[in-house]
Amino acid sequence: MESGSIAWMLTCSALVLLMTPGLALFYGGLVQGKNLLSTIMYSFVCLGLVSVVWVLWGYSLAFGEGGNALIGSLNNFALNGIDSAEDQVFVIFQMMFAIITPALITGAFCERFKFKTYLVFLVLWVTFVYAPIAHWVWDSNGWLANMGALDFAGGAVVHINAGIAAIAAAALVGRRKKSDVSPNNVPFVILGASMLWFGWFGFNAGSGLAANGQAVSAFLVTNTSAATAMMVWVILGIMHGGKVSGVGAAVGAIAGLATITPASGFVGVDAALILGLISGIVTYYAVYFKSKVNLDDALDVFAVHGIGGIIGLIGTGVFASEAVGGAKGLVEGSSALLFNNFILIVATVLYSLIATLIILKVLDIIPGLGLRSSESEEDIGLDISDHGESAYN
Repeated sequence: MESGSIAWMLTCSALVLLMTPGLALFYGGLVQGKNLLSTIMYSFVCLGLVSVVWVLWGYSLAFGEGGNALIGSLNNFALNGIDSAEDQVFVIFQMMFAIITPALITGAFCERFKFKTYLVFLVLWVTFVYAPIAHWVWDSNGWLANMGALDFAGGAVVHINAGIAAIAAAALVGRRKKSDVSPNNVPFVILGASMLWFGWFGFNAGSGLAANGQAVSAFLVTNTSAATAMMVWVILGIMHGGKVSGVGAAVGAIAGLATITPASGFVGVDAALILGLISGIVTYYAVYFKSKVNLDDALDVFAVHGIGGIIGLIGTGVFASEAVGGAKGLVEGSSALLFNNFILIVATVLYSLIATLIILKVLDIIPGLGLRSSESEEDIGLDISDHGESAYN
């Protein structure tokens, strides 16, 4: 890796790190004012706790030398043997993905989940859910990587993984006492979405690990898909409500970004337009009709990230261009990638769902922990009950 690519990867790592504070503002603006600080802290604390877990054993479990098809090893515990600049920049870049993925889940259980329990959940989930799936897909020994499944920047590892875990968490924690709430701060939502959009260029354009033509293409298609999905949400919002919703525009952009993520290194602009269009329509109606389902995924994590990741991985199998990323999709006459990515989707869904349910069930029965805040704590707000501070004074 020449110095230019190392510089690019350090820049991309900083961009991806910025996404987590962006997510904090995005989620924080959507909840009730009495839970704004708590919701922001769910994301912000990931910067500290997940960074430590990743350096100690998370990276080694995901990418450690001497692993097998299912898991890495502990041979690189505390980054033992990770000495070169090339190896260290990969550790840094992958750390940022590990940080934001569990933070995405918190949109499902915000306003009612105990913060102390959440800290334990973070350690367990990164160790037993995120690291194995990252190994399967992105490590050269991983069984899905060897099978030929392609997920350029995290459609399965990040978005489906978090989206399915969000369903498990919402199901076990239960509905909020008051779930039909209006956002407390729409400018926060738009600012957070803008920071996510900005950081996503590092997320996707850095995933080829080089400053080259594939990075340029990934940058371009990322913006194209986000812009297309955003405008679909704006138009559908006008059709259904007669007004242009700032929240809707922000959520639409995030849906387009999540969808293009797995395909960004393999498809061209034409496919990005199609995927943004499909993503905008499907995610809009997934959110629009969510009231029909008795599941309080508070901030639509599955509808936006889970469904977005699924569309993106299927789209990779359909639209992958050999000229862009070296892989052929269905449009270019090969069905193998579509089949392999379907297996990738199913494997991620099943493992993330089962493993997350087990982790949460265990935490719920441990004395002194438990998942849900008390009714009185929910009434006064988690800002005060969990943090002893208030976002607004």
